[in-house]
Amino acid sequence: MTAPPLPALLLRARLALTRLGPFACAALALCLLGLGAWAWLLPQRAAQAALLAQPLPPPAPAPPTLVAAAPTANQNLAAFYDTLGERRYSEQQVKILFGLAAKSGLTLSQGEYKSGYDKASRVATYQVTLPVKGSYAAIWQFCIEALRSVPFAALDELSFRRDSIAEPVVEARLRLTLYLKDVEPMVLP
Repeated sequence: MTAPPLPALLLRARLALTRLGPFACAALALCLLGLGAWAWLLPQRAAQAALLAQPLPPPAPAPPTLVAAAPTANQNLAAFYDTLGERRYSEQQVKILFGLAAKSGLTLSQGEYKSGYDKASRVATYQVTLPVKGSYAAIWQFCIEALRSVPFAALDELSFRRDSIAEPVVEARLRLTLYLKDVEPMVLP
């Protein structure tokens, strides 16, 4: 028995594909493509597995690290006093806060100011309470910018109030404390 000629085989294949329909033909083509991709990637996968089976080279030794000596108590105390603001410039720091509020688009009302002094630590404080009005985002932006611009300030209190949910303007009360140096830093014996 001899095999049918090539044109006859092609005609039979074409008739079979026509009976299957376009979706079945597309599925069959995808299956054949997947089988070809699998056959092509199989040798590469075996090469990867062989590479992974090899032991890793030992890690290079870490370079020696220099350990800095811990700062002394006097160095820590000096660093603390260096970060404080100066008491004589407290009004200028408040002016910076007002400028930042205006830049953030906030409305400031009459503020309250209170100064204090701790004899034991020789640190002066200047407490600033500011009632502000604006958007929620603008108030938070102001707080972040104030703490960045005045690094010796602490945000002690922040409270929000809104008359109704639909109201876009929020009233807030901020209490900031500025920590200031008044005299030369204290040195431990």
